[in-house]
Amino acid sequence: MIANDSKLPISVVIISRDAAAVIPACLKSVAFARDVVVVDSGSGDGTVDVVRQAGARVIHQEWLGFGPQKQFAVEQAVYDWVLCLDTDERVSVELEASLRMVLDNLQYNAYAMPRCNVFMGRWLKHGEGYPDWSLRFFDRRHARWSDDSVHERVATSEAVGKLRGDLLHESAEDLATYLVKQNRYTTLQAEALFQRRKKTSAAQMVLSPFARFIKFYFVRLGFLDGLPGLVHILIGCFNSFIKYAKLRELIRKNATT
Repeated sequence: MIANDSKLPISVVIISRDAAAVIPACLKSVAFARDVVVVDSGSGDGTVDVVRQAGARVIHQEWLGFGPQKQFAVEQAVYDWVLCLDTDERVSVELEASLRMVLDNLQYNAYAMPRCNVFMGRWLKHGEGYPDWSLRFFDRRHARWSDDSVHERVATSEAVGKLRGDLLHESAEDLATYLVKQNRYTTLQAEALFQRRKKTSAAQMVLSPFARFIKFYFVRLGFLDGLPGLVHILIGCFNSFIKYAKLRELIRKNATT
């Protein structure tokens, strides 16, 4: 990206794979950054060409898992302050203003931002879908992505500040595609729990989804998001159940081998 005085001295880092349909909006929303780097794991839909046409750097890296892939991307940044995005996310005008403000008076080495998700055509403003605080802006000398292959997170031992303005997450996937992805995630979650020698019980399998529903549908006012909010929460509850069911299956299979 070409630097000028109005652009922020930060690096935006993005991982991609077959995201030509969604990444242009993401790149457009971060035109305020002096450095944008996209780490691609083998797109076949023209993503790389789209990124280069937008003026961002592209680096190829075979898939390492979500956490390691994102950390690799962070390490390719020009600046120590990095903003990590997914290809289907956009920085809102309000969030950009908040970034500019904190960079003028940094009080923390890491900042979380509220993420607003669209689901079944509706922006979720309650329940599990909002504010969905996400730590995405940090000094890489003080924080880093975890090694988790799924549900990765930015790890830091220091206090975390909060930004104003939403990170907009507008996935183009339909419900069927979303469910396929959730099935893959629960498998990875179960495998991670198994590797840590975690156990589960029938009571946990049954009670965990109920507790999750009460928390997000009633306490966190998920019912205000209408039918999309209900569906989103119910899928999350089922994921909680099936994750432990898959863990029990792994334990049983390995006990008989």
